[in-house]
Amino acid sequence: MPKSTLNSPAATSDPRQAAQPLPELPVLQSAGLPADGRRPEWLKVRPPGGKEYAELRTMMRSKSLHTVCEEARCPNMAECWGAGTATFMILGDTCTRSCGFCAVKTGRPLTLDLDEPYRVAEAVEQMSLQHIVITSVNRDELKDGGADVFARTVLEVRIKNPATSIEVLIPDFKGDLQALQRIVDARPEILNHNIETVPRLYRRVRPQAKYPRSLLVLDECKKQGLRTKTGMMLGLGETHEEIVSVMRDLRAIDVDILTLGQYLQPSRNHLPVDRYVHPDEFAAYKSIGEEMGFDHVESGPMVRSSYHAERHV
Repeated sequence: MPKSTLNSPAATSDPRQAAQPLPELPVLQSAGLPADGRRPEWLKVRPPGGKEYAELRTMMRSKSLHTVCEEARCPNMAECWGAGTATFMILGDTCTRSCGFCAVKTGRPLTLDLDEPYRVAEAVEQMSLQHIVITSVNRDELKDGGADVFARTVLEVRIKNPATSIEVLIPDFKGDLQALQRIVDARPEILNHNIETVPRLYRRVRPQAKYPRSLLVLDECKKQGLRTKTGMMLGLGETHEEIVSVMRDLRAIDVDILTLGQYLQPSRNHLPVDRYVHPDEFAAYKSIGEEMGFDHVESGPMVRSSYHAERHV
């Protein structure tokens, strides 16, 4: 019997929603990229450091664990690691996909590490964390996309840390419903799957992903009672109309939490920044999202999927 998949096409915005007047943005003085090529003041961050950061990094290396904070070069690493928190990245550090925005390396992954769930659970216990985020690379070469190891990691963390709340940031598992069900059955407190960008830019930004499929992943998890979350990067060439259209699509399937942040080019080999979005524009999108009915909207230049994740439970 063939496995069920989430590849059926999905309508984007409800026509009745699309007919609604478009929310206005504040009139901003800055647009595009600075002539000198420098980042604006609101995007400057301090390098990671401090005792907590050093201790956490040492512990992660001792357990052969990875964090998306390091692999994706997150600008909030200093803040989060300084507070003794991090997002665990399981299933190795090599992704089978080649998204144009992502700093995680692409290639042929190593063999599956079946002991990883136990080591993550031990690390959470050692750090006495109250809330954690578990994410992963894409492992498209595996029959289940790594869903079994993902689900076992959630369960092992629960066994050792029953008071810890868990958010998972999952791939789309190529639309495999059975693989997705393994994650749903583990019952994380929050199910996050990032939409990343607007449909028009998918071929360039997420060439191996499909916008309708990502919507259906979120929809399926919401229908099974999970609290759902997603995020987008701004500054890749999307328009105001496209951003609002995606937000309406997400509300049509009752997504609870939305994160919006500035895309930053990890290296010269990645997609260039089209523009730096002004903080006032991010604030406007937060207001628009709250008016649409999202429970929580985290919107700002430095926002990433796991930023202030403990507040989203």
